[in-house]
Amino acid sequence: ELSRKGITTDYRRSLLRRLLEAKDIVRVIEVHSGLSALVAENAKHLENTDVRVFDAFWSSSLTDSTVRGRPDIEVVDTGARLSVIRDVCEVTTTPIIYDGDTGGSIDNIPFLIYELESHGVSAVVIEDKVGAKRNSLLGTKAKQQQASIEVFCEKIAAAKAAQIGHDFMFFARIESLILERGADDAMARAEAYLAAGSDGIMIHSCKTEPDEILEFTRKFREKGYMQPVIAVPSTYNTVREAELQKAGVSIVIYANQLLRAAYPAMVKVAETILRDTNSYEACKETMSISEILELIPPR
Repeated sequence: ELSRKGITTDYRRSLLRRLLEAKDIVRVIEVHSGLSALVAENAKHLENTDVRVFDAFWSSSLTDSTVRGRPDIEVVDTGARLSVIRDVCEVTTTPIIYDGDTGGSIDNIPFLIYELESHGVSAVVIEDKVGAKRNSLLGTKAKQQQASIEVFCEKIAAAKAAQIGHDFMFFARIESLILERGADDAMARAEAYLAAGSDGIMIHSCKTEPDEILEFTRKFREKGYMQPVIAVPSTYNTVREAELQKAGVSIVIYANQLLRAAYPAMVKVAETILRDTNSYEACKETMSISEILELIPPR
């Protein structure tokens, strides 16, 4: 009923805080269009009495760029990315976390926060890097520069000062592990960022094992910090949600899997049509027209 009628921007914006209060771990998946958002919102898995769903959406700068055939270097402007947010909001009721990359200059931050908050987005994640955008999963293979603690704290303060309501959240994304600066640097930054007003922390890693993420999160909790921690297991993807939750992770984001699944499927269908010079065999790999019409009926 809620999905059919839709919800207000104010209510959607408040949902992430409610989920964090109600759940041991909040499960988030990337969406890059209204269609992918419908897929994510309708996905369910029943196991005994447990019904698993995706609690929130991740608006990824990587997939927003890739779906447009652009590199992930902040070349897609905020207006274009907000058009995707609007498409998603029109057909779903799930809360949204926005990947804000570096957030731009400190002068741009208030405008970004205003736009996101007014669109009903629940949270933004800003990374503590400066200079030309390079995807974090490149690690030290790409030249990446981390902001000083003082400069990034100023950006956090500017973001929180621009916020209008209580519900919107700011997460500081720490790149220390990506840049191989170690857990001590990551912890010092986490403490400073929280003191500057960040509502929570995203700790990122490009290692294939989750050890440094689990170690950081355990130490963070042992210090008594209760703020939410986000983990993004893109490379260390064998770790289970239960293990992350036990270590103290509050939010797990599956940050790019839906678009990564769509690309090989499209390639296969295109190549099958070229091989067969008709679309009959390719139909085995596609949904039917009637299924499309049923998925998105007129209101």
